[in-house]
Amino acid sequence: MKRILCKCLAAFSLSLPLLTHAADTIVVGQAIDLSGPNADLGRDYVAGIKTYFDVLNTKGGINGRRIQYLVRDDRGQADLAVKAVAELVDQAHVAYLFGGIGDDVTRAVLNSADFKRSGLTLYAPLAGADYQKDARILFWRPSYQQEIRHIFSHFDKLGIKDIGVVYQESAATADAYQRLLDQMKESGIKLSGTVHLSKDAKQISKETAALAAAKPGFVIMVADTVSAGVFLKEFRKLAPQTFVAGSSLTNLTTLRQLAGGKAVEWTVFSQVVPNPGIGSSSIQLEHLNMMRKYRDEPVSAMTLEGFAAAKTWIRLLQPGKRVAGQPEYVIPGGGFDIGGYMMGESAGSNHLSNYVDIALFNKASGLTY
Repeated sequence: MKRILCKCLAAFSLSLPLLTHAADTIVVGQAIDLSGPNADLGRDYVAGIKTYFDVLNTKGGINGRRIQYLVRDDRGQADLAVKAVAELVDQAHVAYLFGGIGDDVTRAVLNSADFKRSGLTLYAPLAGADYQKDARILFWRPSYQQEIRHIFSHFDKLGIKDIGVVYQESAATADAYQRLLDQMKESGIKLSGTVHLSKDAKQISKETAALAAAKPGFVIMVADTVSAGVFLKEFRKLAPQTFVAGSSLTNLTTLRQLAGGKAVEWTVFSQVVPNPGIGSSSIQLEHLNMMRKYRDEPVSAMTLEGFAAAKTWIRLLQPGKRVAGQPEYVIPGGGFDIGGYMMGESAGSNHLSNYVDIALFNKASGLTY
């Protein structure tokens, strides 16, 4: 049911390239992966955002103006993301723009002529690279370096000071890899070995065997989900009980399908939202209740992140109708609470949230926080 509903959403949004917007609507656009390598992440993120917008619209919208949410499928490809954003800006005339998945897609959009001409700010992409404060981008989630720092802190408490690195060299992972090297130097972490994920299967197998033989305290993966799954399946044959760590942007559904349920045991992942399955804070409880009311699908970290990002977005909007040249967002000094979690506390940062947690992945019940 979940996939059917989300595919219908994608088909519906893609079938309306030209729209006439009423004066009493606020048009929000987003180009994101709904059918590519990170489709599970994208669909859940959209479901969370849409749920919060549905809640708002049921209550009358924002000062009587309903939110019209237009989603385009970029399939996780930078060129399609640029094309989709151009259509949203030039034809659909969106007033606000949410971001997609990955640093390569995000950079392509930021550098595109249509986006630059729009004067808009790209809000809450699922990316983790460091961007200049004036790059017309505002993140909801913390940076990838903050996630790495938290992972290192977790294992440091266990007395682990040596790691293995799995690295897939690509435009999407270059910044994350550099942040990892920086954090290793800062933390005094010893490198036990590196596996370079490439098209050379024999070389990958050789490096994986060498890494397993080195017996690192844990292994951290800087790779897309498909390549990470291929590595993990091979590595588990040699090191079934070595911790392997990944970031919050790992597609866990795909990882488990590729590597198998046994291989994902002894894996941990940084998470940028609290446990979505419990209601220990007001936003967790609100998210659970509203997902049950408006969506026929299970909750996830991504549905909670989308819900929280949309709720935060409302708090950042300029009061009244925005005029040309006026910035879309204003972050209150000292930050603000969205239901148990503070946003915008770090002055001068373009990352609104500093929240990072660690979750253990197990084959029986998914993530255990």
